[in-house]
Amino acid sequence: MFVEFGYGVLVVSLIVTLYSGITAFLGVRKKSTSLIESARRAQLLSFPLISISSLTLIFLLVNNHFEVTFVYEVTSLSMPTYLKITAWWGGQAGSMLFWSWLLASFTSLVTLRKWDRDIEFLPWVIVVSAITLAFFLFMIIFFENPFSRYWLVSGNVVESMFKPTTTATIFTPENGRGLNPLLRHPGMIIHPPMLYLGFVSFVIPYAFAIAALITGRTDDRWTRITRRWTLWAWLFLSFGLVLGGRWAYDVLGWGGYWGWDPVEIAAFMPWLTGTAFLHSVMIQEKRGMLKQWNMVLIILTYALVIFGTFLTRSGVLSSVHAFANSPIGPYFMGFVSATFIASIALLIWRWPLLRSETEMKSILSREALFLLNNLIFISILVVCFWGVIYPLVSELVTGFKVTVGPPYYERATAPLFSALLFLMAIAPFSAWGHSTMQTLGKALWKSILASFVLTVSLFFVYSTNLYALTGFFLISLVIFATLQEFYRGALARQKTKNENFFSALSNLMRRNRRRYGGYIIHISMALMAIGILGIELFQQETQGTVAQGESLNIGEYRVEYRELASWDVRSDGVNYTRAVVDVYENGIYLGQLYPRIDYFFDAEQTMTIPGQRSTFRDDLYILLVDWKSVSNSGATFKIYVNPLVNWLWIGSLVFLVGIIFAAWPDKEMEPVRVKSSAKQTSAAD
Repeated sequence: MFVEFGYGVLVVSLIVTLYSGITAFLGVRKKSTSLIESARRAQLLSFPLISISSLTLIFLLVNNHFEVTFVYEVTSLSMPTYLKITAWWGGQAGSMLFWSWLLASFTSLVTLRKWDRDIEFLPWVIVVSAITLAFFLFMIIFFENPFSRYWLVSGNVVESMFKPTTTATIFTPENGRGLNPLLRHPGMIIHPPMLYLGFVSFVIPYAFAIAALITGRTDDRWTRITRRWTLWAWLFLSFGLVLGGRWAYDVLGWGGYWGWDPVEIAAFMPWLTGTAFLHSVMIQEKRGMLKQWNMVLIILTYALVIFGTFLTRSGVLSSVHAFANSPIGPYFMGFVSATFIASIALLIWRWPLLRSETEMKSILSREALFLLNNLIFISILVVCFWGVIYPLVSELVTGFKVTVGPPYYERATAPLFSALLFLMAIAPFSAWGHSTMQTLGKALWKSILASFVLTVSLFFVYSTNLYALTGFFLISLVIFATLQEFYRGALARQKTKNENFFSALSNLMRRNRRRYGGYIIHISMALMAIGILGIELFQQETQGTVAQGESLNIGEYRVEYRELASWDVRSDGVNYTRAVVDVYENGIYLGQLYPRIDYFFDAEQTMTIPGQRSTFRDDLYILLVDWKSVSNSGATFKIYVNPLVNWLWIGSLVFLVGIIFAAWPDKEMEPVRVKSSAKQTSAAD
């Protein structure tokens, strides 16, 4: 009964969504406010409907209904309740339902806003949102149905939603296969929802952009409406990437956080275009420029969101992050191609109306540097996109799939990321409209001098590696220049408002959340770059088999193997094999670490848990690779020393603070910004 109910509600959700989109379109054509209002209410109805279907699936997961195919594939009797709930997005069909549920919640939320000033946008936002949601619901109902069941037909088990023959009976396995052990890590429980939140949130700015193109509104109103949607989308996507890196670092056992995996890159590409959009949209709001470019960026971001979802779910690329092979791949490619072509056609149609209101007159102006920043982001995107699709192209042309490894990405993107760091440092000191080398040099010389002194110090006490020193110089320049900008702004306010320094700084940041939140993000990126630089240039590794009492040496560390134990915890359905090792640094005893391997009986898979000792200076990372069970005579360990890697996680926390600060609602300031914008428009006219 629950199965039929959940599936039936999904079908009704699709019908309601199609009704919403079609009615909104007809409402525009017939200029009928009643039809548009009916479409809006139908879109609001989609959220509770999909919520009911989702709750039904969660009920089936929690209560071990293994006759349901999806439940069998992602849960087992030994799994705790919280894991059974998070298994909702742990498999193909459930994750698509989760995607749809998020989109329905966002589209419902956006239709609840006040539309007095922007009523012409409403029907087209509904149409675009409905098309996207209807596509996902269609894929779920007809191809990735989470309510499909097992049936016993003439002694054979078949999968079907409805009873395949009159003699068929429901087949219920005694236990499920269980969630992939790699997905039971806390980071992986949160990582997919964060990515989905980022992906789905970007649909809203895209919908408003298409509405602006269709209605011919060439002002920056659509960017102002969607500003916080874009910021929160970027926050979720960014933090999803960081959590994915932490998950990879903790359980994949490769000693790193990022392997340039195709599905990692699929999530990274819309982050690149979204970041570029966040920068360039400020130019449109401040100077009335780059309107065409901003439309291109938001269209690209939407297309890459759908493309990334396709790569994850089609099975066309081999990845530890990807789901199984699925027939939905061609449909996804057809949808992303159709929406991209339609969006570009709309953009070409409205291209003349999107001309800039002013011209770029200085190559060192802030708008010019922001544009250069955008071009670098797009260059990184091109590198990543080519690396992802090259295996597909090579297989199509030659019949052999040639993979692209990390060296390609690292060599191609390293100079581009270095250029981004440099721009992060100098752009805040450039002026809108016009800047010169002299004014930039005068503003930056203190930060440049401080960075040079720090880099020289590192040359004597840390490393003589030229690449490392260049990187440290750029990182320190970003940090010093950004802190100087905080100091300069607070000092100016202190003098004009007669406040103490800390009150001036607090009030300055509160009244300019977007700007100073961005500066905090710049600092966080520099801190994260320290970790990236450390592990990329200075990582050490070794591997060896040792008997009890013997040791392995790596850098300043000595790791001595003490003992190994293996035991079953049947209530968890896991066998634990744990080694105990003593750690010494320059002969000084530091303590013990406990690398282990967990074997999950239901999934018949293992998960490697490293022993880690973390400091600001480095991470000692020990993996248990193999062991000899006879008399516990020996074990094989792989050991990494990852210098500075923990600055990556510190920077990610600072990043979270910065984006929340920038996106936090400020009701008092919004009317001021609108009024100011109106004055500028009037003056321009």
